[in-house]
Amino acid sequence: TLEYIYMTSSHKEAEGPCNLEYIRQSVAQYNYPLEKLSDMGEEMKAECKDTVVNALEKFPDSYENAARFVKEQLDRKFGSPWHCVIGEGFGFEITYELKHLMYLYHKGYIAIVIYKAL
Repeated sequence: TLEYIYMTSSHKEAEGPCNLEYIRQSVAQYNYPLEKLSDMGEEMKAECKDTVVNALEKFPDSYENAARFVKEQLDRKFGSPWHCVIGEGFGFEITYELKHLMYLYHKGYIAIVIYKAL
């Protein structure tokens, strides 16, 4: 029966490069923001990177709270409406105000998208 197969099959965690913990350990040395795409000015880029690093240090276990913190800081500094998405596996297609987009990684596996909506 199905129950028998489920109970007798042993679930084995992936080894090597497919294991999430392996990936996190192998990219642990990348403790800085790695910019993948941006059309922001240099001053705004630096401010956004600093804000993201501070948010992830302040909320290491909650991407939602970190994203909220980034959004609120950027709304105060550069005016509304900013949006921030933080996660480990997502794609995106957005409409944004020119010169107000940044896509970066932190610690090698945390992806961040920051943009100002139209």
